Amino acid sequence: MKKFLDITSQLKSELEKLKQRYLTEEKPENKRDPDFFAMAKAETSHLFQLIDTWEEEANDLIQKRVITSVHPQQVISTKENMELLLMHSYYIDVNKKRYMELFQSVFYVFDLAVRN
Repeated sequence: MKKFLDITSQLKSELEKLKQRYLTEEKPENKRDPDFFAMAKAETSHLFQLIDTWEEEANDLIQKRVITSVHPQQVISTKENMELLLMHSYYIDVNKKRYMELFQSVFYVFDLAVRN
């Protein structure tokens, strides 16, 4: 459980940084620019791995009934939403309302899982 809590805390911290990036950075001039893609990939690859680890840990704890307040489908949706937030934070290709809905959804599940 400690590993799960540490990963969740780390992801919440990264999520806050991504939100700041979304709110302060400009849209890339060319979304197909290979240099921009390489930079985004380099900066986010460890986060994608962390999200995968979070999903595995969450599913394991749900299966063992350590976490009872989150369902497996919520874990899948949260992983997908977190990955979307990662991409939207760099490409800034979604409106602010949608971004904040995704952000709040992910934060809600993180908090729900930790409160258990």
